[in-house]
Formats: sequence, structure tokens, C-alpha cells
Amino acid sequence: MIKREWDLRRNCAIAPRQLGFFYAILCATSFAVAIGFTLHGAWFVLVFAVLEMAAVAAAFLVYAWHATDREHIAMLDDYLLVELIQAQEVRRFKLDLHAIRIAVQETNKGLIDIEALGTRVEVGRFLTKWKRREFVLELRQELQRNQVTSG
Repeated sequence: MIKREWDLRRNCAIAPRQLGFFYAILCATSFAVAIGFTLHGAWFVLVFAVLEMAAVAAAFLVYAWHATDREHIAMLDDYLLVELIQAQEVRRFKLDLHAIRIAVQETNKGLIDIEALGTRVEVGRFLTKWKRREFVLELRQELQRNQVTSG
């Protein structure tokens, strides 16, 4: 049974489907202008439009590939489940609730280390510095609450 869960997501301004629609409009506009110039003898404009739209497509694909990246953390009865989802790849970690140690890194990244019985997971990639502190406090409170009810 899930006692508490957190879903730490990347802040995306536009969904992948919306991005595809925007790209289609961008292509239509760019190619309409390029074809106009091509009909007037400036064929190289069409070549540059194709190169430009290919570069924009590559950038949009990278964005869309990572738009759904997230970290899902769920506190279950006897373990903490941490799922790291990056570019459609899912890594799962089960950490014993009674052996968890939480630390905030002192580096520029300032990620949160959650460790139990030799397994260490870094979370907080998509949180601001202040939201990380808030998350650490919430997680510690839930761990203490769990130890009081189980102990």
C-alpha cells in the first residue's frame, strides 16, 4: 500500500504534441516564403529553408524526447520505491525504509542523495534549490512518521 508519493517532473512549457503542431506551422510558413523566392530565381533560399527546418526538427526531437523525464518516489509499507525516468528509460530502486539516509550534496548540482544498505540514488534534478529543501523536509518527516507507527 502506498503511504505517500512524490512526482518530480521537468518543467516543460509545451507538450510534445503541441510542439509538433507548432513545427508544422513553422515549416509551412518557412517553405511558403522560400518557394516564393525560388519562383523569383533565388533557389538557394529553399536550400537554406530545408537546412533550417532540419536543424529545428533535430532540436525539437531532443526536447520532446526528454519532455516527460521525471522522478517518481513512493513510500510503501516497508520500502521506498524510487523510479528515475529519463528519455523513456526507467530505472527502479527499492530502498529499505529502516536504513535510509538522506543527504544534500554540497556541489553545484546540490542533488539529494538517498541511500540505504549500499544503494545510493540521486534525486531532485528537476527541482529548484528551495524545492529540494522542501522535499527533503517532507521526506524526513514521512520517514519519522513511518518509524513511529511501525516501531
